[in-house]
Amino acid sequence: MKEKDPYTPSQGHRALEAMEMVRTPQLGRTLAYWITGIVFFMFLILFLPWTQNIASRGTLTALDPQDRPQTVQSIIAGSIERWHVQEGQLVQKGDTIVSLSEVKEKYFDPQLLDRLNEQVEAKEGAVEATESKAVALENQIRALREGLRFSLDKGRNKIEQTRLKVQSDSADVVAQRVEVEIALNQYARQEALYKQGLKSLTELEARRLKLQEAQAKLVANENKLASSRAELQNTYTELSSLQAEYGDKLAKAESELSSNRAYLYSTIGETSKLRSEYSSTLERSRFYQVLAPQTGYLVRTLRAGIGENIKEGEAIATIMPDNPRLAVELFVEPMDLPLLYRGAPVRLQFDGWPALVFSGWPNLGFGTFGGKVAVIDNTATNGYYRMLVVQDPEQEEWPEAIRIGSGVQGWAMLNTVPIWYELWRQLNGFPPDYTGTLPVDGANSQKEEKK
Repeated sequence: MKEKDPYTPSQGHRALEAMEMVRTPQLGRTLAYWITGIVFFMFLILFLPWTQNIASRGTLTALDPQDRPQTVQSIIAGSIERWHVQEGQLVQKGDTIVSLSEVKEKYFDPQLLDRLNEQVEAKEGAVEATESKAVALENQIRALREGLRFSLDKGRNKIEQTRLKVQSDSADVVAQRVEVEIALNQYARQEALYKQGLKSLTELEARRLKLQEAQAKLVANENKLASSRAELQNTYTELSSLQAEYGDKLAKAESELSSNRAYLYSTIGETSKLRSEYSSTLERSRFYQVLAPQTGYLVRTLRAGIGENIKEGEAIATIMPDNPRLAVELFVEPMDLPLLYRGAPVRLQFDGWPALVFSGWPNLGFGTFGGKVAVIDNTATNGYYRMLVVQDPEQEEWPEAIRIGSGVQGWAMLNTVPIWYELWRQLNGFPPDYTGTLPVDGANSQKEEKK
């Protein structure tokens, strides 16, 4: 049997049709080119630079504590009499916000200040009278001491005179004894001569008379000496009694002076207490008008109505200071804290402001504003560290319409790394790069903060 030629025209036409059927379609080839191009483009994108950042959510606040919203409190308890402002109104420092009336019965007397002033004046008069009495007692004590000194000098002089008198009387007694002895010897000789018949009886009796006179004079002198000695002893006794008498008078005067001074000090204390009460009452009367502590807007009244009672230290209104220094309050995790420093750049997106954000490419973003870290807390709050971000003067200004309390999204800018590295870090949960050193400004700021 004769074989068919495979290259006959009919069979070749069929072979070409089969090859046409197994050939790759043009659409699939185009799709493969696009996929390859996209994968290659994405591969190239992985090597583009990416700025690492720490994202955080926060609110707008004031940098200075005195610029933050504050409550106006009543120093005293009272009843609301009248409101002088409305919510949203701009009040100047010292403007009256609300007037209060007294609710404590101790201060109900409308003439309380005058009566307290009268009590103070009365106590001051008592103090002056007591001081005068104290001066008189001091003069009396001084006079008693002077009198004691003069009396003692007088007593000592009298003792000296009596002592000299005793010496004189003692000398007279000694002289008289000598005279008696002489008279006795003369009488004995006269009597011997009388017995020999050489003297008459008259002469003997005359000598006996002189002897008796001398003996009588001796007795008188001895009595006088005894009297002088007794007088000297009495003078010593008088001197001792004089000291005791004046000592008793001085003790009584000093005791009275001490009592007077005690009363004086007590009166001075009561006077000071009354003066303090008067000053406190006068100062309290000034608190009947609750004044604005600083210029700002009255945001909200916390108490309303007329005649409503409020307690001491109770807040009655909220004031937002005018023209505060704005700052953004952000919170970061402890793991990211070592990467931050004072002066670190931050990008901010304010709520209500249209923005197109590329956190890794801040230069391509739209509607974000620049800031820098001003304060980093040293202690954590609920597991997060707070930092305050202020406006960067070298970049665009923040919007004027933003207000304290609005939400803010912030990104702290860190190192620039390839995108593939950032993806790898995110997938593994690693923290951003930490070189171990801070910028010079940040280091200096931390040193100043430690100081």
